[in-house]
Amino acid sequence: MTKKEKKERIDKIVEILKKHYPSALCSLEYEGSGYKLLVMGRLSAQCTDERVNIVCRDLFKKYPSAKDLADGELEDIEAIVKPCGLYKMKAKSIKEACQLLHYTYNDIVPNTMEELLAFPGVGRKIANLLLGDLYGMPAIVADTHCMRICGRLGMYKEGQKDPLKTERIMAELIEPQEQSDFCHRIVLFGREYCKAQGPRCKECPIKELCQSKLKEK
Repeated sequence: MTKKEKKERIDKIVEILKKHYPSALCSLEYEGSGYKLLVMGRLSAQCTDERVNIVCRDLFKKYPSAKDLADGELEDIEAIVKPCGLYKMKAKSIKEACQLLHYTYNDIVPNTMEELLAFPGVGRKIANLLLGDLYGMPAIVADTHCMRICGRLGMYKEGQKDPLKTERIMAELIEPQEQSDFCHRIVLFGREYCKAQGPRCKECPIKELCQSKLKEK
């Protein structure tokens, strides 16, 4: 499949997913707060969004602002975020990230990739999530759903697990204004249809545009 053919295919997929998931909301309940999305994005590594949402109700109740968390006792933060896994590392990085957010950026999440990558615990996936959701900028969040599904759709070799490669390929194929919402929709689609195990290929709304051999089974 040529790049032009891939682009035409993904354009059609974007439109179908828009109809199925019109709201395209982030699964993390950050309530429009950059501080909250920064913290929740970090806690979501190797943890479900559902669990992060539950844990963060207690976390943000105790630490309602970036300054509160920045000045919080590390042991207390660890105790709250423990259910998210890797809690010592995550607690340390969110505390340090909030120190940078409050004391350097006056509680305003920066809007450049370079600045965001300087935050402890923030890689390109979280940075793209922040840029897309907070600022409406073109951003491909290459999470496990995105990597798995776009491979199955034939955008690159199926089974690829390189987030940066996925990000670069999909950024060239998807229209800039559609990228952030597409990534939210692909997560919803991955949970409902294109699961890692037992995908619902027969009922899939984009099966005619899929290249995976799974749909033939």
